[in-house]
Amino acid sequence: MHFNTYGGTGASVAVDLLNAADRSAAALVPVLRANEIVRPDIDADQARRLMAWIERLRPLFGEPDRDAQIALINQLLRESATCVQVSTHDGAAPHLHYVSQVHDTAERLRGTTAGGLAVAICGAGGDRLGCCARDGCPTVFIDTSRNGRRRFCSVTCANRVNVAAHRARSAVT
Repeated sequence: MHFNTYGGTGASVAVDLLNAADRSAAALVPVLRANEIVRPDIDADQARRLMAWIERLRPLFGEPDRDAQIALINQLLRESATCVQVSTHDGAAPHLHYVSQVHDTAERLRGTTAGGLAVAICGAGGDRLGCCARDGCPTVFIDTSRNGRRRFCSVTCANRVNVAAHRARSAVT
């Protein structure tokens, strides 16, 4: 399962930011750089505003009701996307932007993440936006597996659930 470049970037940065343990500006800058975000340097105020926005994206992951998921992404797009335009900034191949090129990275990422998740929902189906099935694990992911049946964020979480289930079955017998 592959996403196009823009949808993949917006969706991937949303996942990486949602899963960031440290939400300080200093910790988020490397995440933004790794996702090749233009002007990734942010200050404490931008980090606070960005993470407040990012938390609003969390309900999209693991939402089984397609209509609820679409209503939520449409609301987020209304709040963040000022226009859709084709851009070729910084020598990049033509790609979509869901917001004008404002200099404020936190503002720009609102449109990038909402647009990227909208592309993921439309192109791959909303059920590809998952959250870990292990109780207590807050990790979200994009299921890029061939069959689309991923349930856990990692092998570690899958093993913990399977070992606990095995022990529970063994205790009964």
